[in-house]
Amino acid sequence: MARQFLWIIVPYLSLVLFVAGHIWRYQRDQFGWTSKSSELLEKRQLRLGSLLFHWGILFVFVGHVMGILIPESFYTALGITEEMYHVIALAGGIPAGLAALVGLVILFRRRLTVKRVRATSSTGDWVALGFLAIVIASGLSSTFLNVDSHGFDYRTTIGPWFRGLLTFRPNPAYMETVPLWFQIHILAAFGLFASWPFTRLVHVFSFPIRYLQRSYVVYRKRMPKQAEPFKRAQ
Repeated sequence: MARQFLWIIVPYLSLVLFVAGHIWRYQRDQFGWTSKSSELLEKRQLRLGSLLFHWGILFVFVGHVMGILIPESFYTALGITEEMYHVIALAGGIPAGLAALVGLVILFRRRLTVKRVRATSSTGDWVALGFLAIVIASGLSSTFLNVDSHGFDYRTTIGPWFRGLLTFRPNPAYMETVPLWFQIHILAAFGLFASWPFTRLVHVFSFPIRYLQRSYVVYRKRMPKQAEPFKRAQ
């Protein structure tokens, strides 16, 4: 029963909250659909932390797509062996994960120590930072503990299980042999997805499509007023 709850009910409940929450948020709080930038309150730490975090997360996301959504048979057909894939995954995943973690630590420290930023932080900000910290830390821990190329292979366990969720044919038996750190990583990720619509993370889905149809805004330099000719006093 616990296996069914953790690996079927929790994922689907999280995904329902993720989709329905975004629809509700967009209908009820369009003006709050923003990243609520605090750049005016502090720039230096924000610039460095945001840069590291966003680029790190981008490459981590690409790595997850390659490792979980793409079946192992696809790589085998391309002639990529398990050892080759493992080396590529570590070479790209560890630097990206470390960059995301360092960036998150900087952003967390900034929000905690800069008084003006801390005063404008909401509960949702702390919840999002907490889930992100657990997801990234557990993901890196799983990677470092699985450095041995003959270790746990998530492509034959987590991958089929997750693809089964997307095709509505989940099989929790795949998760029986998954190590604890991977399980924590996955459950924390679903917690992040469930809380996502109610935090500033919604700005990820803000695409300024209407800007493509806007007319150009013409800016002209204001010319200085010409000095009036000197008039002799009558």
